[in-house]
Amino acid sequence: MSWDRVQENWKKISGGTKQALGSLARGSYGAFHSNNLSQERGRTNESLRAEREKADQAVAAKQENVAQHADAVVGRARDNADAVLSVARENADAVLDAARDRADEMGDPGVVPSVERRVIEERVLADEIIRGERDIADETLRQEREEYARTLKRFLPLERESTDRYLLTERIRSDDAVANRDDFLAIVTHDLRDLIGGIVMSATVLAKRAPQNEDGRNTLAETRRIERYAARMNRLIGDLVDVASIDAGKLAIAPVPQDLAIVIAEAEDTFRATASDRGILLGTQIDAAPLLAALDHDRILQVLANLISNSLKFTPQGGKITICGESEAAGIRLSVVDTGSGIPDDALERIFDRFAQVGRNDRRGLGLGLYISRCIVEAHGGRIWAQSRPGAGSTILLTLPR
Repeated sequence: MSWDRVQENWKKISGGTKQALGSLARGSYGAFHSNNLSQERGRTNESLRAEREKADQAVAAKQENVAQHADAVVGRARDNADAVLSVARENADAVLDAARDRADEMGDPGVVPSVERRVIEERVLADEIIRGERDIADETLRQEREEYARTLKRFLPLERESTDRYLLTERIRSDDAVANRDDFLAIVTHDLRDLIGGIVMSATVLAKRAPQNEDGRNTLAETRRIERYAARMNRLIGDLVDVASIDAGKLAIAPVPQDLAIVIAEAEDTFRATASDRGILLGTQIDAAPLLAALDHDRILQVLANLISNSLKFTPQGGKITICGESEAAGIRLSVVDTGSGIPDDALERIFDRFAQVGRNDRRGLGLGLYISRCIVEAHGGRIWAQSRPGAGSTILLTLPR
């Protein structure tokens, strides 16, 4: 296999792989920006319950306001009726007093009893009319209140049933979208990894056939570059799959008791050559006592790899990165300390979010490594955070329970 042929195949495969990775990232981006499905549904249910309580309180308040308004209207109507009746009775009393004065002047007392009977009859009739009108008003008000209450009782269940149907429809669509996304990820990642495997295999074959001369050394340098690019592509695919697993609540963690110092030593050995090539000193500071904790070896190694990779990105030549492990009363503390450019204060929490970057225009990676690291550490029952001063390096710390 000639070098020109390998380069041609590499361009074709890498071009297709980049296109597939772009599709994968774009297809996953919207899904990654939706929160964990069960958590989102829990928040939706809680929000709906709170809104329904508010609606019930608003309905009760509205009913109370309507009742108070109706009582006020009836009260004013009764006050007006009483005022009219009082004036009428005062006029009747004046008529009766005038009749009495006239009887006294005429010396005819028989006129007064007839006037009194007429006044009494008119008052009895007026009282009956007032009572009848008040009974009619009270009955009308009672019927209106009952009808209003029945209307509300019919309206609220219909409105809530409509809301529940809409919510159920949206959840079914969400479930379908998640299922399609997972199927899409599974198919694309499988195909991409097959392509990457083929790239690495071709590069390995080419390296073995390289002649022992200047051209052969150039060929070996190019094949090593291909292997590094393939490793980076494989890592990006792994990050996307991990985030999808986190969103689906399926992040695989299998912790067993072991010494964290072994993981630290393995991480140092993995990155020693890369750090040396960049002129960066990579070292460790580990307590003498065993750092025993219940942890998933591969996942914690993945966390360390993310932290060291980030430090390598932001530490200049001549800098230093130190991996520290120490035992505490509550558990085990692990930290990665570098002498890089540091992290702004307003980004210390944000760097653990999905797609987060320290700089607004920074495009060194997808911004998923620290997010995945946080999810892995929290799945172990631990905690991860950052300490830094701009220009004075940064420290990423995490704790794991014993």
